[in-house]
Amino acid sequence: MPGASSRASSTTTSSARSESRPRKADPTPGPSVDPPLLRGARPGGYSLRSVTHGPWARAARQARSQPRPVPFPTRYEPCIAVLGHSTGAQDVLETLSEFLHTHREVVYPLLRHYLSLGRPFLLQSDLWDEFQNFCARHPSPGLCTGTLGKTIRVTQEAAIEAPWIYLAIRPARGQWDYVRLHVDSMEGEPIEVAEFLAFKERLVEGRSTSEAWTLEIDLGPFNREFPKLKEPRSIGRGVEFLNRKLSSQLFQERAQGIERLLEFLRLHQVRGTQLMLNSRVTDIPALRSALRRAEQYLAEQSPETPWEEVAPALQSIGLEPGWGKTVARIADTLTLLMDILEAPEPATLERFLGRIPMIFRLVILSPHGYFGQANVLGLPDTGGQVVYILDQVHALEKEMRRRIADQGLDIEPQIIVVSRLIPEAGNTTCDQRLEHIVGTENARILRVPFRSENGEVVPHWISRFEIWPYLERFAEEVEKEVVAELGGRPDLIIGNYSDGNLVATLLSQRLHVTQCNIAHALEKTKYLYSDLYWRDNDATYHFSCQFTADLIGMNTADFIITSTYQEIAGREDSVGQYESYRTFTLPGLYRVVDGIDMFDPKFNIVSPGADANVYFPYYESDRRLRGLHPEIEQLIFGAPCRESRGRLDDPDKPILFTMARLDHIKNIAGLVEWYGRDAKLRERANLLVIAGHVDAAESTDREELAQIARMHELFEDHRLDVQVRWLGVHLEKSLAGELYRYIADRRGVFVQPALFEAFGLTVIEAMGSGLPTFATMYGGPLEIIEHGISGFHIDPNHGEEATGALVEFLERCEAASGSWDQISQGAIDRVQSRYTWALYAERMMTLSRVYGFWKFVTNLERDETRRYLEMFYGLEYRPLARALEPHAD
Repeated sequence: MPGASSRASSTTTSSARSESRPRKADPTPGPSVDPPLLRGARPGGYSLRSVTHGPWARAARQARSQPRPVPFPTRYEPCIAVLGHSTGAQDVLETLSEFLHTHREVVYPLLRHYLSLGRPFLLQSDLWDEFQNFCARHPSPGLCTGTLGKTIRVTQEAAIEAPWIYLAIRPARGQWDYVRLHVDSMEGEPIEVAEFLAFKERLVEGRSTSEAWTLEIDLGPFNREFPKLKEPRSIGRGVEFLNRKLSSQLFQERAQGIERLLEFLRLHQVRGTQLMLNSRVTDIPALRSALRRAEQYLAEQSPETPWEEVAPALQSIGLEPGWGKTVARIADTLTLLMDILEAPEPATLERFLGRIPMIFRLVILSPHGYFGQANVLGLPDTGGQVVYILDQVHALEKEMRRRIADQGLDIEPQIIVVSRLIPEAGNTTCDQRLEHIVGTENARILRVPFRSENGEVVPHWISRFEIWPYLERFAEEVEKEVVAELGGRPDLIIGNYSDGNLVATLLSQRLHVTQCNIAHALEKTKYLYSDLYWRDNDATYHFSCQFTADLIGMNTADFIITSTYQEIAGREDSVGQYESYRTFTLPGLYRVVDGIDMFDPKFNIVSPGADANVYFPYYESDRRLRGLHPEIEQLIFGAPCRESRGRLDDPDKPILFTMARLDHIKNIAGLVEWYGRDAKLRERANLLVIAGHVDAAESTDREELAQIARMHELFEDHRLDVQVRWLGVHLEKSLAGELYRYIADRRGVFVQPALFEAFGLTVIEAMGSGLPTFATMYGGPLEIIEHGISGFHIDPNHGEEATGALVEFLERCEAASGSWDQISQGAIDRVQSRYTWALYAERMMTLSRVYGFWKFVTNLERDETRRYLEMFYGLEYRPLARALEPHAD
């Protein structure tokens, strides 16, 4: 990448595979197909309601006019038992072919039915719905309960052009097979992923793939020798795997492995001060001797004796600061190392690495949006990520201080959050270069401007979809600013979202620093067919740039943090966000045949929490901020004004509360529509909405403007002004926390109706405050909430069912107040046991040390991969980004 050597490794392509043709002559291409709107995608099982025009729209209308098919089963063992944990497409095909030949008379009409739909692509939900409907009309035990049905159940996508049906089959998480069926001959054959993608490209482009050469991105060959997890259940537990691998490696390669450990311990310095070991320890025998002598000496000292008093003696035998602040701590750390030298064991290795003082200066990158501490939430592209990072900084600084002190060092840790400086910042502080982070001792926000090609500062806010041409210049300036501000290189760089992760890649490779990525939400799974029809929406969303940046960032990261398992590998019936980058195509640009591996040990699940000082249970009376209640009551029950719409006529009803950005994915307007349509729910509860702006004149975001118009339309259509209160305000954290508790006092409920939610910080906040929570089943809330115990899952694609569940709960609470208390306490217990920032920070600091050590002892630079990605960056990303530059040539 910029600043790196121009040398690049050769690419690996498989164009011969991609150009292989069906054995029969290709049919004449049919008419071109309108692309779907990129809205409301349901990960893995997209809603037909997302598609509003073209053949998809007709299919959607037909599907809605029919009885709702039987939903997906919750367990998939029968299918996996038949297909196996995929030993290859050939095995799948043999099982399927046998069924096709023995049940030809019932299978043929079904396959003809799929062809007759006239739709080139069918997603999992489409395939299953049509199968269920077909079985209802043509009952046949051989068909409906046989191998074909079980195959369809785990087929994520079909690409169709008569007489061919191409299937992408996912028998288990992270495992894929590709086959194609010839409907007329009822025969099939396994195919390579490249051929499947090429067939899709032809359906979109309306021309044979042999007419043009297509670049294939294949990262698989670079990772063949790299250790990988094997089981889907292990995905996201990379550090556990690495600890076992490292322990085994140290045991099997005793001399070489321990020598590398010795070199690693001698590396560490801070501000010119040597840490851990000095020059007296020259080899392994010298290390063992030093440890024995230190152990003997420490046994004669008081356990509480500080390092300063024993330092001269320990330094004379080769030990430097960093082993511990007291004799007891020093002796314990020495014992851990001696145990590793004797017989390496994963838990011991992790404990020892977790104590090595190696993280003093931390940089966190979050370029887009308005990053500030006040008056920013709810502004365009500004929401949960800002809250996440600020809470993260507080927790990490506390953990860094604790670890540094425990190891006997008097060093001030530094954390810098780097974001964009926006001169036209309104009433925010985003025009200030430096800003101290309140509640920390030495953490600050450093803002660096975006610059145009001629070096001029870009003064106005820029959408996260439009920032790509500025990031390389931004990274170059950030490098200089950060090194000057810190007085040297950082020890760890954390990227956030697609833009921050790309900048983290550029910086980490220039500074040779460990890189951690946090996606928060990958846009690819949010928008239906966002890759396949990228051209039709590139003028607005520029997904070609973003998906390219994502591929580069996730493959260069040393480790990746996710909040949930689903974020990596999805569910049995839906594809994970990262998994969606394994294979995809941007027709006419490039196709990805192996983009990322879910089984890579770089993936780790580290769930964030809510600030326990702000979001605590409603019944902890001594901590409550009751002085805010008059302001809260004015917000909820006050008269309509410029920042609000609606006034609650019956204030005694329980409150359904929701709070989020006002965009399509958050589905706030969807919740309002559900409420407006359900007379029983309107009779039993009021609805309080805090989202976006009420006055369209206050917004400059296209998507928010559309949602504002929709909200006002719903108020008019359903006459909601006496039952719904809509506030376009941005609440300070303490006020938001007390608002949750105030609504809990009134036995209310929190609703999170998003079409997809990567994690769900508001869910954690509401549950931690004691509000029973109903949240989307797509994304993080599925793992956060234990259905019926600590809250409830809702399907945002079926609003009537969601409101029905709310009515049922409210009726149950009216009949027995203990029902509300039970779910409320279950929510509190769940958050306190699993989702706290203290747990997050402890894990994050351990991960950074383990991956730093792993990178050192195994040469985890992955030079070949890095060179390949440098070429991809230079030849694909840079031209795409430059094309977005205003007034670019």
